[in-house]
Amino acid sequence: MQIHSKLPDVGTTIFTVMSSLAIEHQAVNLGQGFPDFMMSEELTSLVNDAMQKGNNQYVHMNGLPLLRERIAGKCFKLYNTNIDPDTQITITPGGTYAIYTALTTVLQPNDEVIVFEPAYDSYIPNIEINGAKAVRISLQYPTYHIPWDEVRSKVNNKTRMIMINTPHNPTGMVLSGHDIQELRSIVANTNIVILSDEVYEHLIFDGIQHQSILRYPDLMERSFVCFSFGKTYHCTGWKIGYCISSAEAMKEFRKVHQFNCFSVDSPKQFALAGYLQNEDAYLSLGASIQTKRDYFRELMKATPFKCIPSHGSYFECYSYAGLSDMGDKDFAIHLTKNYGVATIPVSAFYKHAEDNKVIRFCFAKKEETLRKAVEGLTKFR
Repeated sequence: MQIHSKLPDVGTTIFTVMSSLAIEHQAVNLGQGFPDFMMSEELTSLVNDAMQKGNNQYVHMNGLPLLRERIAGKCFKLYNTNIDPDTQITITPGGTYAIYTALTTVLQPNDEVIVFEPAYDSYIPNIEINGAKAVRISLQYPTYHIPWDEVRSKVNNKTRMIMINTPHNPTGMVLSGHDIQELRSIVANTNIVILSDEVYEHLIFDGIQHQSILRYPDLMERSFVCFSFGKTYHCTGWKIGYCISSAEAMKEFRKVHQFNCFSVDSPKQFALAGYLQNEDAYLSLGASIQTKRDYFRELMKATPFKCIPSHGSYFECYSYAGLSDMGDKDFAIHLTKNYGVATIPVSAFYKHAEDNKVIRFCFAKKEETLRKAVEGLTKFR
């Protein structure tokens, strides 16, 4: 049997490669973005309670109604926007699923999607599997900001979507109010859809306000906005998130969703509906994770690596330019094998592996994990 691959250029992801190397060499894994500390005992107890009470069967295709109501209430408190929980919110098995479903809902063959690189690794394969073309624009190194004049030059009558991600994975860059105004001016009077990846909405630092698309009614009407409970509550293995859009767009989103997933994990939805009443759990998250970022930064001052400041997410990037002539993938492998620390080469987030000699660290770890990692890195020569 022969299969004509829809993704002929796609192999094993760098995350799998580096995690396997970390296990093989017993290295500290600061590569893949998952915490190594415990999640909330209150939340896990709520899951157990939901199971014990018999909430183990299918819930509504669009998600548990109470959970959607609580999400809508949270959106109003945070972003002063009225979201209809019945027609505008769908619970999904993870943020990546929400992104894929939004792309599949909208894209037709030969459509063009503007994507900013470095980009989360699912974006471009998701575009291409739908027969569309990714129009890649590099963020400006080393600040990783969007070159809006270049965006304007790439927009044409085939442009169907612009994808944004704030806080940004892998760099930790966050969009500003100025960025939102630029986006507004570009999409005004067009049929361009926005896909906004906001899975790190609460992991934002330094007193910066998260520029959610939900704040802007004119943009919200043309957007799919994707979120992740896994990132908010340190339970990445739960794979549960949600998408918010206009009622008209969400109607189409659900047509795709119903034949792919249909219904998401029930006990966790009951638990999350209860836990969302604990507002401090997400409101205090940014300060909590910033403490880990700052601790890691302070430790890294003892190494020769140069910090490229992150203002959000689980990640911070460091440059090794001037320290080695190796490409970043080889350098990341070298660190894993010889210094006991696994990282992710940032070239992996570019389709054609643009290499600025930058590696990404995940600092969402216990202090002892970060100390052990940096002890290895201080030995770098």
